[in-house]
Amino acid sequence: MADVRAVSVVEVRRAQRGTSKPLMVALLGLLAALLLASPAHAADEASVAHVESTGDGLNVLVSLPPGADVKMRGVTATLDGDALEATAEHAGTGAVVQRTAVLAIDTSSSMRKAGRFEAAKEAAATYLDAVPADVAVGIVTFDSDVTEALAPTTDRAAATTVIDDLELSKDTLLFDGVIAAVDAAGSDGQRSVLVLSDGADTGADTTVDDVTAAIADADVLVDVVSMGQRGDALDVLAQMTDAGDGEVITASGDALAETFAAEADVLASQVLVTAPLPDGFAATEATIEVTLPTAGGDLVASAFATIAASSTPADETLTVPETTTPTGIEVPSWALYVGIGVLGLGLFMFAFLLVPGKPRPLSIADRVAAYSTATRRPSSESAPEAAAADPVLDQAKAAAQGLLERHSGLNNRLMRRLGAAGSEFKPSEWLLVHAGVVIVAVLLGLLVGMGNLIVGLVFVLLGLVAPPLYLSLKVSRRRKAFDDALPEVLQLLAGALSAGLSLNQAVDTVVNEGPEPIASEFKRVLVEARIGVPVEDAFEGVAERFQSKDFAWAVMAIRIQRQVGGNLAELLKTVAGTMRERQFLRRHVRALSAEGRLSAYILCALPVVFLLYLFLTNRDFLDPLVNDPRGWAISGFGVVWMAIGTFTMFRMVKVEL
Repeated sequence: MADVRAVSVVEVRRAQRGTSKPLMVALLGLLAALLLASPAHAADEASVAHVESTGDGLNVLVSLPPGADVKMRGVTATLDGDALEATAEHAGTGAVVQRTAVLAIDTSSSMRKAGRFEAAKEAAATYLDAVPADVAVGIVTFDSDVTEALAPTTDRAAATTVIDDLELSKDTLLFDGVIAAVDAAGSDGQRSVLVLSDGADTGADTTVDDVTAAIADADVLVDVVSMGQRGDALDVLAQMTDAGDGEVITASGDALAETFAAEADVLASQVLVTAPLPDGFAATEATIEVTLPTAGGDLVASAFATIAASSTPADETLTVPETTTPTGIEVPSWALYVGIGVLGLGLFMFAFLLVPGKPRPLSIADRVAAYSTATRRPSSESAPEAAAADPVLDQAKAAAQGLLERHSGLNNRLMRRLGAAGSEFKPSEWLLVHAGVVIVAVLLGLLVGMGNLIVGLVFVLLGLVAPPLYLSLKVSRRRKAFDDALPEVLQLLAGALSAGLSLNQAVDTVVNEGPEPIASEFKRVLVEARIGVPVEDAFEGVAERFQSKDFAWAVMAIRIQRQVGGNLAELLKTVAGTMRERQFLRRHVRALSAEGRLSAYILCALPVVFLLYLFLTNRDFLDPLVNDPRGWAISGFGVVWMAIGTFTMFRMVKVEL
C-alpha cells in the first residue's frame, strides 16, 4: 500500500504566511474589528485548505471565496512549475478526503444571559443543516465537566438530538473543553474545531499554554466564536486561534446563526483537486499551485507541502517470498483454533481469578486474632506477607479504581445500578468482570467466525452489551419482586403499628419477617435512621433506588402523617388495598396482551434466528450480502425497517397504568 502523507490546513497556512505572521495577525484583527463578526475564512481569494499525498497522486482541498462559481473542467494545477493532469469536483462528491468538524459548545450557567444558550442551540442546528453530508461532525460540551457528547459522525439526526438535549451547569472549563475537542477531531484528513464560549476559563489545572501546545501539536484549524468576552479573556481566545491559524469572531443573537452558517458554507464550497504525480518525480517537498477559472477571473491558490515518495517504478517487480514450514513439520489447520482456544481459556481463568469471591464469615476466634493483630505493631516478618497477598488482584482493582476516579459519572452510574440490582460487586470489580467478558467474546468470535471480521465485530458487540443487559435484567427482576411484595409489607407495617409499636419498631419487624428484597432495604433504612437520617428521607432513598411510584406514594403518605398527624396504620392499609387493585389490573392487562407480545417476540426473533441458521448451514448463500455493495444496501434497509417494526410492535402491546 502506498504511503499516505497529509498536510493540514494549519501547516499550509503557516507555509503561506512565512515570517509575516505578526503583521497578518494585526491586519486580520483590524479587519475583524471593522466588520464586526465577519465569517471565518470569508476571504476574497482562494486558499489551499488541505493537501494529502498518496505516493501516486495528490488530493488538494481548496477553499473558495463566497459566491465563487468555478468551472470544474478548466481547473489546472502545477507542482513546482510542472503541469499536472488535474481533475476537479466539489468536495464530498467522491468522499476521497476525510473531513471532520468538532463543535465545542460552552454549556456554563452564564449562557442563560440574554438568551445566549437558545441562540447557541439554534446556531448549532443551522450549522448541522448547512454542513456537507460527508463531513463528520462531533460535539464537545464544557462546563464543570468536559463531555464528548457525540463522537464525529455523519448522522445528523444523532447530532440534532444531542444539541436539543444540552443542559447548562456551573463553571467554564474552556481550556479542557478545547483540548477534548482537538482530541475528538482525530488525526486523519482535514480537521477543524469551532469553539463557542461567552466566558473565561475557571479551571485551575490547565493553562492557556497547555491548550496552545495541544492545538499546535495536532495541526487542527481552530476558530472561536466569542459572545461578549473582553480584555484578557479575548486575548486568551486569540492565543488559541493563533495556534490553530484560525480567527476569533464576535457574534451574538441573530448574527450567531449567520456566523455558524458561514462556517458551514466554507466546507460546502470547497473544491477537491486530484492529480497523479509526474513520472520520475522524486522531491519530498514542492509548491502546489491550483488555478480555478470563474466568470470574474481566475482564482489562484498555492501551498508548499510535503510529498510522499512515489510508488515503485513499473519496471521493478515486487516479489513476495514464499513462506514454508521446516522440513518434516506440517502444522494442521485445526492447530490455529486449538491455540486460540487455549489462549481464551487462559484469559478466562485470569479474569475469573480477578473476580473476588464472597468473603467467609469470621468466627469469634478469628475476630479476636484479627483485632489483636491489628492493634500490635506489624513486625518486619509479617509485613512482606501482607504486601504479597494477591498482588495481581490488588493491581487490577487499583487500575480499575483509578479509571473510575477519572470518570466520576461512570462510577456513580455503576454504583447506582449495582445497588439497584442488589449486587455485592464494587464498581471497580464489575469493570474487571466486564473486561473479562469482552475478552472471552473476542476469542469466541475468532473461533466461530474463522477470522471473519463481521462475525468478530458481532461478538465484540455482544461482549460489550451482555453485562449491562444482565445487570438491567437483575434490576428489573428485583424491582418486580419489590413491587409484588409491597402491599403485604405495608399490611405488615400497619398491623405492627396497630399493635402499639413505633414506626422504627414496625420497620424492624419487616426486617425480621418480611420478604426480600424489601427486608434488606428496610434494614438499610434502620441503619440510616440510627445515624441521624430522617426515616422519611431514608424511605425516599429506597423509592429512588427501585424507581417505584407505588412506594413513593406510600412515603408521601407517611411524610404527611408525620407532619399533620392521623392514624398511620389505617392510612397504610388503604394504600396497600389500592396497590393490590392496581396489581390486579396490571396482571389482567398483561394477560390480555400476551398474544400480541408473543407475536412481537416471534416476528422480531425470526429474521435473526434464520440468519444464524443460514450462517451455520449455508454461508455461501450469505456471501452477496457481505461482499457486494448492493447486499450492504439491502442489509442496511432491512435493519432499519426491522428496527422500526420492532419499536412499533412493542409500543402497541405496552400498556401504561
